[in-house]
Parts: sequence; C-alpha cells; structure tokens
Amino acid sequence: MLALALAACSDPQPKAAAKAPPPPPCSSATFEGTPLTHCIADPALHTIRIVLGPKGKPYRSLSELAVALGPKSSQVAFAMNGGMFDEAGLPIGYYVENGTRTHALNRNEGWGNFHLQPNGVFFGTGTRWEVRTAADFESHVGHRPQFGTQSGPMLVIAGKLHPRIDNDGPSQKLRNAVGVDKQGRAHFVISEAPISFGKLARYFRDELHTPNALFLDGSVSSLWDPRMGRVDGGPPLGPLIVVEKKLIVGEKRAKAHP
Repeated sequence: MLALALAACSDPQPKAAAKAPPPPPCSSATFEGTPLTHCIADPALHTIRIVLGPKGKPYRSLSELAVALGPKSSQVAFAMNGGMFDEAGLPIGYYVENGTRTHALNRNEGWGNFHLQPNGVFFGTGTRWEVRTAADFESHVGHRPQFGTQSGPMLVIAGKLHPRIDNDGPSQKLRNAVGVDKQGRAHFVISEAPISFGKLARYFRDELHTPNALFLDGSVSSLWDPRMGRVDGGPPLGPLIVVEKKLIVGEKRAKAHP
C-alpha cells in the first residue's frame, strides 16, 4: 500500500504545451527576382494608427518618430510611410488620425502617381482594415474611420490589376504598398531594389491574394522594423503608418461623418 501511494505521488502531472511565439511580422521575400520585405499586420495581434507629428507638425522621418515615442517604441511591431504629401510633409489627400479628419478626400485631376486614377484610401477602425478606391470610399463608407490615408495609384482593384499600369513598365523605383486579404490581415510590402508598378501589383494579386492593393509611395519608401534594428533614413516623409502590438481587445467605433 505504501509503495503504491509513493508511486502515485511521484507521477508527474502533464504539463500544458507552451504556446509558440507568433512569427515575426516582417520577413524577406523575392518575387520575379526582386528582393522585398513583407510585413503582416494581424488584427488578432496588432493595432494600426497613422501619425503625422505633434500638433500637426510632421516628424519627417521614422527615426524622429522612434525618438519621440521613447519607451513606448517597444510596442511598435513595425512602421512604414504611407500617403501622399506636400513639401511641408502635410497630406494632400484624405487623412484621419485618431478619428479626427484633417484633410478631405481628394478627387481632383492632375499629374503624377497620386492622380493616376483610380487612386485609393487605406483606412480602418478597431480590427477592421480596408483598401478601397477613392470613388468606392466616397460612395459606400458612411462613418469616419479611426485612421485613413489616401494615396495612389491603386495597384489591384477587385482582383484585377490597375487598367493603366503596364505589366512591367520602364519606371523602376523603390516602392511600398499595402493590401488587405480576405482574412482581414494587412500586408505591407517594401521593395529592396527598384521595382515596376506592374510587378509589385502582381505580387499582391498572385502571391498575397489581396483583392485590393494600394501604392503608398516611391523613392522615399521607408521601413522601421525594431526586431531587426532597421530604421530607414532618406528624404523627408509625410504620414506614417504605425503597427503596434495589441494591448487591448475591442475598440469603440467612431461615429462622425467621413
């Protein structure tokens, strides 16, 4: 009896399997010979916000943002520039930060990438993030989101490439873009070598399977990846998209008109 009791006491209790840590948000990729960095914002793990700078004065670089955040920078999963801006770094298209709109939707005709219609808006509230053409946004979004930034051109529209983008045109630059997949994850991509609009668009359509994807910027494209100790420098930036490790579950929806 004593031996049986001792044996029972000595049996180790089964231990719960330790949860594997989530994969890093940013990783290297290659598409048709061009090196890329692909970062994923997962609504189960991350929140997204867009920042310009204190009192509307743009930071102009990711390093300035990192310094300004101080200890809070430990919550940053990654950050990327995103949205067209003027010489002062101020948005020239739709811009909403923390539920406050500081620039209305821009449907003007003009020259350059931004006006290569259709352009679009990357926006979201809570854990719902979307990319829509500017026309679609204007027609169907009835409440102001928590964040929003307008850029252009669209790369992928309802699963098809932008009709005015060549398959692999002569314009080759460093570029970054964003698309949201059917699972609600936001895919951010920055090229590590010059890339055409067409090739970048095909990567979103064929590899990431995002129904809609939006070009964010070119030449000045920059990434802050704290895990890899990467903070890109270069020409002055405008709006910055900050993806942070999730701290809370559930966020209130903004009710204001867009």
